[in-house]
Amino acid sequence: MSRKIQKILVSQPKPTVAKSPYFTLAEKYQIELDFKPFFTTESVSAREFRDQKVEILDHTAIVLTSRTAVDFFFKMVGELRLSMPDTMKYFCGSEVVATYLQKYIVYRKRKIFFAEKGQPGELAQIILKHPKEKYFVPATEESHKDELLQAMDSKNISYTRSVLYRKVNQTFTKEEIESYDMLVFFSPNGIDSLIENVPDYSQGDQLIGCFGDGTAKTVEAKGLKSAVAAPSPMFPSMAAAIESLLVTKK
Repeated sequence: MSRKIQKILVSQPKPTVAKSPYFTLAEKYQIELDFKPFFTTESVSAREFRDQKVEILDHTAIVLTSRTAVDFFFKMVGELRLSMPDTMKYFCGSEVVATYLQKYIVYRKRKIFFAEKGQPGELAQIILKHPKEKYFVPATEESHKDELLQAMDSKNISYTRSVLYRKVNQTFTKEEIESYDMLVFFSPNGIDSLIENVPDYSQGDQLIGCFGDGTAKTVEAKGLKSAVAAPSPMFPSMAAAIESLLVTKK
């Protein structure tokens, strides 16, 4: 990894806070940081949802694995003019997701369960302890049965997977991608979008940073190599992981 890092593409919206650690990195190491997601998400319409012939209130529990899922779930609830009963249970992929529910519901009045460490498989173990619930699982159009749903299938737990949102790729040219010394991804969808934008993409000495186990696994599955990954005991944030590279390449 001899490539000097002068220009980095971070596949997220530009931070809205002035004290973002990314801005600190740019100033400290005199590098160019661009922010542009490789994809955005959009909600399916209420009509598209109704065509799936699914009744949310026929379920006793909602599975929410991300804040995106939370937003699109409650967006649909609003469009359908549904009132979520106090008895509805929520099973969340992490404490961050569970806390985010406060944006939409009175947290203290609801039964909320979450994976304390946010690790893959942890949420499945929690759900398996509540086998009598009927689960509603918001999903993206592109997603398939993951480890969570496979675990639920293995124990014959009742659930309905329903598409509430879809991925929309942003447009990048091959020349634009190649102009960066490092690409930073935060989801498997970002990697998929990269390949869709540049089908003949060749990593060469370009560096890739990835956040999350799923992203790291997708990088590897595509035959690519990550220079650094987060979160980890050494790098709790993506900014910290990037800085570790910048220090070695000053």
